Amino acid sequence: MPEPRPLLDLHKPIIGMIHVLPLPGTPAYGGSMAEVIDRAAEEARLYREAGIDALGVENMHDTPYLRGGVGPEITAAMATVCGAVKRESGALPCGVQILAGANREALAVALSAGLDFVRVEGFVFAHVGDEGTHESCAGELLRFRAAIGAGHVRVLTDIKKKHCAHAITADVDIAETARAAALFRSDGLVVSGRATGVATDVEDVETVAAAVALPVLVGSGVTVENVERYLPRADGLIVGSHFKRDGLWRNPLDPGRVAAFVDRVGTLRG
Repeated sequence: MPEPRPLLDLHKPIIGMIHVLPLPGTPAYGGSMAEVIDRAAEEARLYREAGIDALGVENMHDTPYLRGGVGPEITAAMATVCGAVKRESGALPCGVQILAGANREALAVALSAGLDFVRVEGFVFAHVGDEGTHESCAGELLRFRAAIGAGHVRVLTDIKKKHCAHAITADVDIAETARAAALFRSDGLVVSGRATGVATDVEDVETVAAAVALPVLVGSGVTVENVERYLPRADGLIVGSHFKRDGLWRNPLDPGRVAAFVDRVGTLRG
């Protein structure tokens, strides 16, 4: 098998997550898009100054999530927020995920805001999330990417996704799921724990990395205390909760936690 290409043309990047404040039309929206944009741009600046390698933007606060798509108000708001993040990020690669499973909308946002990647769920095989059942979307999604001229936007795909039940595919293990995603032209695979902030099983990461010649990312539960377990085994790490105050994703970014993590990764890389 060929060697995996560097993820986002970087060596083992750390992707810092920006959890966007509630957006218009969602139950917790605070009434000010300016506040939403300013908060996201400020976190992008803090990440950039701390030395994070790449940024991800996600509408994590929009609970309860819709399934498989969002309205024009969310798409427009995310495009505006992501544009501000991209401008503040400088040269850092940036990506977006729109919950839950709003993958076409995420691709449209990425194209309009000049982003580099999207993170999608439900790429191959069906699963049951807390929003309901997600069907596989690879065929439709990659045809949509081609149709809008977004072939340069990389599609990073969750497999055996967190916050989901996988009983209906219990006879398909994570290695076979990874091989299916590779066959269906995923650009990279995300392996995570059972929920946001829960540590990812190292054996799952190793199994997926051995099964496919694609970049493999760890998608949850990475901390300054356990990063040395994941960095040698994965091609990239997505970190969100650990960078927030008290390690809770709902809280604002904690620059001290980001700095300590970057220092630790620098030591491991060096």
